[in-house]
Order: sequence, then structure tokens, then C-alpha cells
Amino acid sequence: MSSSARPTGLIAKSGIELLTFGTPNGHKASIILEELKEAYGKDYVFQSINIMENIQKEAWFTKHSPNGRIPAIVDHDRNEFSVFEGAAILTYLTRHYDPEHKFCFADADDISRAEQWVAWQHGGLGPMQGQANHFYHRIPYPTQRYVGESERLYGVLDTQLKDRDYLVGPGRGKYSIADIASFSWVNVSYFAGLDLAQFPNVHRWWQAILERPAVKKGLEVPSKSPIVNSAIPERLETDKEFKEKDDELKKKGEEAKKQFNYKFSSP
Repeated sequence: MSSSARPTGLIAKSGIELLTFGTPNGHKASIILEELKEAYGKDYVFQSINIMENIQKEAWFTKHSPNGRIPAIVDHDRNEFSVFEGAAILTYLTRHYDPEHKFCFADADDISRAEQWVAWQHGGLGPMQGQANHFYHRIPYPTQRYVGESERLYGVLDTQLKDRDYLVGPGRGKYSIADIASFSWVNVSYFAGLDLAQFPNVHRWWQAILERPAVKKGLEVPSKSPIVNSAIPERLETDKEFKEKDDELKKKGEEAKKQFNYKFSSP
């Protein structure tokens, strides 16, 4: 359920209300909400917060997200308790609404391991790739700096997944919020000038998560995004202008790396 009108305040009276937009951080929240919906029947409503219109800076929104950023959730069943920041939303929702620990852990050490990988994404992969998204389309030095650092972090992820299906859990691991946190960024890797083929374990992991029904639904909240990896092949095939710009960006990205003597290394 969603509202098509420009948001001016909360619309729900019960359950979880998601205030979001189609970004990697926004997808963290919508994916875990769709997973909880499929696993437990936990429904939610959402509103599209168009960040291009600065809705996220309006007073009614910053009441729930003081930093003026999406996503945020409001839990109407817990006295309109608000949670902002994607990492905090992942842990809040599983703490309160995942009693069988399907997307989190009961073991104290695995809880810590999951927290570590969520923190790694929140402090490293997200900020670095976010800068890569920006500068890849603009300036040579920051392009090689941030794309290069993002590649280094993908190398860390690739090593962790070498003998595992998921980041945390016994044996080959269990799908959890640790995976959701990083998946939402890996899912827009192409837009940042990153080649997943360079990281086969990450690519395998990304494909497996992408096939989950709840993930597919979550990626369409509040609407389909044109920058996710799965949208790129069709755009390259059907949009001549996009293809020409993409070819130009790849060329400039490689030139920037050569100009500043970039060499991949990880960790």
C-alpha cells in the first residue's frame, strides 16, 4: 500500500510506515520489510519521498529522520517510534519482528559478526561507492580514487564469500541483514563503474540474493529504479544515447586510473 500524492505527513495509524526512495539505502529497508512480509505476514505501507524535491528536508519528515535523509520508518504499533538510517532499520525490524531469527541470529557471536558486516557496509562500502557514483560521471582524480577504493572493498567482500554462500552464520552461512546491507549497494555497482565479473564470489552471491521473491518486490519500492544492475542490459540495447554515454564513461574511467597510476589491491 502506498500514497500517490506528494507526502505531507504520515498516512498510517498502525503497523510500519516506510518513508523511502529508490536508492541503495532505501532498498535496504524495503527488502527487509518484504522479507518479513513473506515470512510472517507483516504488512507495511510506504510513501515515496522524492529527494529531488527536498521532501526529506521538510519539518514533518525530519521529525522522524533528524538527518534529513531517507529511509526512515515509523512503527505505529510502538507509539510511533521512529527509526532512521538503513543499518538501524535493519536491526530494529529484525529485533522486534523476526522472532524465528530467519534474517538475523540468536547466537551472540553471530549477532556480533552480522553487526560487524553491517557496520562495514555502513562506514565503508556505502560511502565510498556513493562517492564513486558521483565522481565517475564527472572528474578524473576522484573517479580513480573512489572507484578504486570501492573495488578494494569489493575485494574484501569477495574474499569473505570465497567459501561461503552468505556473509555470516555457521558452515556456508545464512542469509541475513548482513547480506541485505551490502547487497543494496552491490546491486548498483555498474552505475559506479564497477565490474562484478572482476569479483566472481560477489557476483555469485549477488545473483542468488537477487532471485529471492521478496528482494525483487523490495527493489520496486517505491518504484523500479533505472540504475540497478538488472536494468542496464536493456538500456544499453535500446537507448543509443545511454550506450554512447556509457562507452564514454568507461573510457574516461580507465584513462583516470592510468593517469593516476591506479593499481588494484585488497584488502
